[in-house]
Amino acid sequence: MPLPTSLAHRIQSRTRTCLPLLSEGAQHGLGHGLEMGRVHEACGPARHRLALWLVAQTTGPVIWIVPDWSTEHLNPCGMMPFIDPTRLIMVHAKQTDDMLWSMEEVLRAGIAPLAVADMPGLPGLTPVRRMHLAAENGGIGKGITPLGLLLTPGMGGAQGVESRWHVAPDHRGSQGRWRLTRLRARAAPEQTWEINHHSGHALPRISGSIKAA
Repeated sequence: MPLPTSLAHRIQSRTRTCLPLLSEGAQHGLGHGLEMGRVHEACGPARHRLALWLVAQTTGPVIWIVPDWSTEHLNPCGMMPFIDPTRLIMVHAKQTDDMLWSMEEVLRAGIAPLAVADMPGLPGLTPVRRMHLAAENGGIGKGITPLGLLLTPGMGGAQGVESRWHVAPDHRGSQGRWRLTRLRARAAPEQTWEINHHSGHALPRISGSIKAA
């Protein structure tokens, strides 16, 4: 006897795969990573670096959506320690609504494991919900369950996201140090980690947990 649609959907949600945020993250309280088929948020002055950490955990193309009027651009040389810059497919949107529409369509198409939108402000709840639905259905029949990442200014605060992360430089004593904070997650407390990136390592390493709420 087939399961009711609502129950089948809940079971599918519990068994959804995750994209690791950092190598060995599960050993330091990061869990298995960011849940695929959902939309997450990264904020803080080093939010683009978190996005690159995620890109490094994937294979194939990644869609990166930016406002066409922005004067800031990604530096390919800065990406080289993490990824091949040619993996990024840049989408330049004319308006904020175009960014939201593009993100939703990319997730629905299921053509890439990761889609990033570098937002100029906070999106509304309705667009975020639409992105969740698009991401949940995007991988059906395609073998890819996409993950959406919203990069937001300041301390973030987008409504309805699955999780929210803050990243800031913490170069005390030496370069290559960051502070990563999980500000919001449905099933995990707020927590902060120290991150180090030494030469010779493709990805940064977690050196320890600072606090747990």
